[in-house]
Amino acid sequence: MQEASKKEAKLIGIAMIAGLIAGLALYFSGHGELAAYIKPIGTVFIRLLKMVIVPLVLSSIFMAMYHLGTPESLGSMGRKAVGYYFLTTAMAVFFGLIMVNLINPGVGVEGIQDTAGLHGLSEAMHQKVTQSKGLYQTILDVIINAIPTNPFEAMATSTVLQVIVFAIMFGIVALYMPKKAQPVVSFMESLEAMTLRLTHVIMKFAPLGIFVLMMDIMARTGFSAIVSLSKYMATVIIGLLLHACVLMFIASWRMKKSPLFILKNLSSPLLTAFSTSSSAATLPITMTCVEENLGVRKDTAKFVLPLGATINMDGTALYESVAAIFIAQVYGIELGIGQQIVIFMTASLAAIGAAAIPGAGLITMSIVLGAVGLPIEGIGLILAVDRILDMFRTTVNVFGDCVGTIVVDSMMDNKEFSNSEDNPLIEGTAN
Repeated sequence: MQEASKKEAKLIGIAMIAGLIAGLALYFSGHGELAAYIKPIGTVFIRLLKMVIVPLVLSSIFMAMYHLGTPESLGSMGRKAVGYYFLTTAMAVFFGLIMVNLINPGVGVEGIQDTAGLHGLSEAMHQKVTQSKGLYQTILDVIINAIPTNPFEAMATSTVLQVIVFAIMFGIVALYMPKKAQPVVSFMESLEAMTLRLTHVIMKFAPLGIFVLMMDIMARTGFSAIVSLSKYMATVIIGLLLHACVLMFIASWRMKKSPLFILKNLSSPLLTAFSTSSSAATLPITMTCVEENLGVRKDTAKFVLPLGATINMDGTALYESVAAIFIAQVYGIELGIGQQIVIFMTASLAAIGAAAIPGAGLITMSIVLGAVGLPIEGIGLILAVDRILDMFRTTVNVFGDCVGTIVVDSMMDNKEFSNSEDNPLIEGTAN
């Protein structure tokens, strides 16, 4: 399976480069309009991705919540770990929104703001949030609108944030009614497995779809897109470094050790994460390092690290928030504070189920874009540099897991470890 994933990643990389070269060749030869003849192939690929979003969100978020365990079974360690992870994920998204609004990497790209590219945008995208409405009322409206009055309508209209909220609530209720909820749990488990398999099949066509999308964008924009992509990469990396520095400060403060000491002793998992782009594959090395090099208790590492590999995706959440605003800027869409709050909430919540999704960056990015009605076709542009950025954000994901383990371990008393051995989260959470 791992070899197959590497082969797919290699093919996607080749497709990106080939699309880039072919698109630039058409642009400079003056025949950029020829790309429109094969653009429908890319459109079909995007529609296939859209097709799996709702069932994938519903099932993966539901199962993620169901596998967390009840507050009683989680105990003190679980509550502290979950609370910490949710807090740092929200902080990462906030940093991403700040950086992308300061740098504006997508502003000034010519040739892509055509009406065809804007096809399918929701009406909400054309309604700016007025200053007179006030920040408090805007936030209140976002929170209220996140709660569906009819979850089936939310699924039918792909109102993703409402689907996420419903899935979280439904998953929590299932925890307290294990016997009666078993048929629903079995259905969701099957739905998740089937949707993931369907996603895997769709991703087989990713090289062709990405080649077409990349060629179409480059044929219309030329080097202006490359310049903008460089700014986009810089925005994501700076945001990740900023978040990593804050995490380093937290780790240094809790351990009473220097940042250099922490980096030296975590070098193995961080370098492995950077080279493999997989926090799950890094997990055994991460466990060994935090226990042997940093002195974290085995019970804490055995519990908190697998949990983090499942729900703690700081780097991914930050990347998604930056990418969403970047795509909006490229398409010339001005997002109000309300839409950016929706992006903040959706990116934070979507990160819960991200680890269980093959091609996670592609699918979860579609979720965030769909939440605010942005054109999912814009994914074709950011995928050109996605593999490189994946290495950076996975490294931050793993570092966030390590820091979370340090923080939780420093907050625990010895007597609080008595129930951790029997906790269902210790096994089977990493994917």
